[in-house]
Amino acid sequence: MMTETEHDFPGTHGTAEDTGAPAILPAESAEIARLEGELAETRDRMLRAMAETENVRRRLEREKEDVSRYAISRFAGDLLPVADNLRRALESAPSQQEGNEFLSNLLAGVGATERGLLNVFEKFGLKTLDPAGEPFNPNFHEVLYEVDMPSQPAGTVVQVLEKGYTIGDRLLRPARVAVSKGGPKP
Repeated sequence: MMTETEHDFPGTHGTAEDTGAPAILPAESAEIARLEGELAETRDRMLRAMAETENVRRRLEREKEDVSRYAISRFAGDLLPVADNLRRALESAPSQQEGNEFLSNLLAGVGATERGLLNVFEKFGLKTLDPAGEPFNPNFHEVLYEVDMPSQPAGTVVQVLEKGYTIGDRLLRPARVAVSKGGPKP
């Protein structure tokens, strides 16, 4: 009679003759080893396939985020000249507008339009690059000409002809600049 802690499972106690289980032949033992090897190989392939599937899922998620973040790049790039022209209109206005109510109202409207456009740019992740006084960076600036300026270190941006723009962490348009060519080394 068995106690409560003993169980009658084959192979847990005694020999094959004691349990009534048939003895394992050498050929069957080899087949078991072969099947266990196949099982291990299949398990390894399954784990690798699961890891590859996870990697593909992550890559697609990143690509989806990039598409949503940068989808407006082309449209935004087409609007940059509009922002430039609004800025040029404001800068070309005479400094003395007193007494000319029409001109004052016109400039106020152009200024409001520019601010609205820049707010939309900011809302969609566009940032302005205005590198005046900074060292030249070929990743974000395009040099149009050099200026002799002994008071500035060589390679310093001394004039911004067109502001640059980034969208997210990508360059949309480089800032077009003039840099100093003389002066002390930075």
